Amino acid sequence: MTCLHFTLSCLAVVLKPFTVHSNHSPHINNRYKSDRELRKAHWLTDHPIGNSVILNDTIYEYGGITYPAPLYQLKYPAPGAPNLAAKVQELLTKSGFKSVHIDKQRGLDHATGAPLMLMYPEADIPVCELSVQPRLDATHHFNLGRALAPLKDDGVLIIGSGSATHPAYDAPHYDEVAPWATEFDSWLETTLINGKYNEVNEYETKAPNWKLAHPMPEHFYPLHVAIGAAGEDCKAELIHSSWFSDNSLKHGSYKFTSI
Repeated sequence: MTCLHFTLSCLAVVLKPFTVHSNHSPHINNRYKSDRELRKAHWLTDHPIGNSVILNDTIYEYGGITYPAPLYQLKYPAPGAPNLAAKVQELLTKSGFKSVHIDKQRGLDHATGAPLMLMYPEADIPVCELSVQPRLDATHHFNLGRALAPLKDDGVLIIGSGSATHPAYDAPHYDEVAPWATEFDSWLETTLINGKYNEVNEYETKAPNWKLAHPMPEHFYPLHVAIGAAGEDCKAELIHSSWFSDNSLKHGSYKFTSI
């Protein structure tokens, strides 16, 4: 039995749990002796790109939004993982992905550094990021995950960063959880728990209110990567659930167990 975890967590909120895929341990913060490869939602490209540096700088990009000053003092100077980046490129190319590139300058932004500061504050485990392709679809990202699945056997910890719901920033706020958000989140949980992963790939025709929940699909696609990497026979378990203060942005962490 192989235990795999995946995180859906808000991109801009630091103090939320991240869950991971691994074939070594079901514990969220268990120590790993190998690299980490991260799927996150703020590096957007037309083709897959992995970062390959010796030491990761911290990137302070918040999509044009200004956050409290202390956030700009946080750093996560983890070493890079050039060998892992090369392996990612090799796996994706062998699986038929075109134009898989390496970026030898890009560091880590908040969607990567913020959770890892809490999980591995020593910043001593090499990290490689892989970009999201928002112009492509969920099936593309599912297939990315399938191509990356062998990394688990090498002791690589695969982390996905996105959000169960991520409405537009100008979406209306509610005193209680937005009904449309509850409906989408309930669909997502039920679909994952029942193993209907094809429906998650087809969310644009299967999910209620998906245009409100994910007007920017890059916040959802890391989930498809996780499912692809976990395998078709995996079992999903919700291990964390909470709503952000605007009552429409949902944090959800799912653990996938592959038998």
